[in-house]
Amino acid sequence: MSSSGRYAFHDLSPPREDMAGEVLQGLASNPKYILPKYFYDARGSELFERITDLPEYYLTRTEMALFDRYLPDIAAHMDESVCVIEYGSGSSLKIRKLLSALMPNAYVPVDISNEHLQENARLLHTDYPMLHVYPVCADFTQRFSLPGAVSEAAKLAFFPGSSIGNFDPSHAQVFLANVRETVGPGGRLLVGVDRKKARHLLEDAYDDGAGVTAEFNLNVLAHLNEVLHADFDLSQFSHVARYEADAGCIKMFLTSKIDQVVTIAGERIGFAAGEEVHTENSYKYDPQDFLALAAAAGFREIERWSDSRDWFSLYLLEGC
Repeated sequence: MSSSGRYAFHDLSPPREDMAGEVLQGLASNPKYILPKYFYDARGSELFERITDLPEYYLTRTEMALFDRYLPDIAAHMDESVCVIEYGSGSSLKIRKLLSALMPNAYVPVDISNEHLQENARLLHTDYPMLHVYPVCADFTQRFSLPGAVSEAAKLAFFPGSSIGNFDPSHAQVFLANVRETVGPGGRLLVGVDRKKARHLLEDAYDDGAGVTAEFNLNVLAHLNEVLHADFDLSQFSHVARYEADAGCIKMFLTSKIDQVVTIAGERIGFAAGEEVHTENSYKYDPQDFLALAAAAGFREIERWSDSRDWFSLYLLEGC
């Protein structure tokens, strides 16, 4: 079947990552940290897919159930010539469900990983041959320019998976303000947000009984061993997931079991017994808190859909 939809790749040449510099800077800080983007080598991505199927990890299946139930309602709010802008490049079931329900005129996936972006965008263009696909290689946490072909289109930004929770609230507000700048007044944002709930539910979701999340967290050290020629002994670190209720945030750490020195990219870094290395945040929001954040960024709520337990919400927001 021949395609009538256009495909054009737009490379905004985002700065190349300095992995060694970022990792060494984080491990020289007090407290130590490793940026969560370094979870996602091939093994890390495979482990995360396993996490999404775990019984304790309610987020993915709860959000998917909301999509299955409410996509007709979401589609009813959309202009038929809408352009969907996905923050993070995906060929996942979520974006496919959205594209199939909306039948948009154009799709703009945005991602900093050039190869990953083009691979997924080409695949979706093949599977949706009538769709105009304009992938943009950019750092979506910063402001970026859209392709000229969609500049006048009605816009729907898409940010699922409660990924907004990986930003601290001040950075989440900046990110949302940048999205508002991109979609413009009257533009829309469909965003998945995990909600605050009992400590044991959250800590179990990030520290499952099968140990898959622990393996995922520890795999960041294996990734550093491979790429930066580090010599982490994974058996001498343990996974910790802790919910800080005052902040509404589940935090993940790797804790050193012993006093030890690790060589990373030729540098020697000491770790004290019991010292924690912060690897990820996941902020949870009650509706009033998230809507206040969205309002400060220039959005108002059009509609909200939640599961029967009020564990997770999809928000449709509009730029003011």
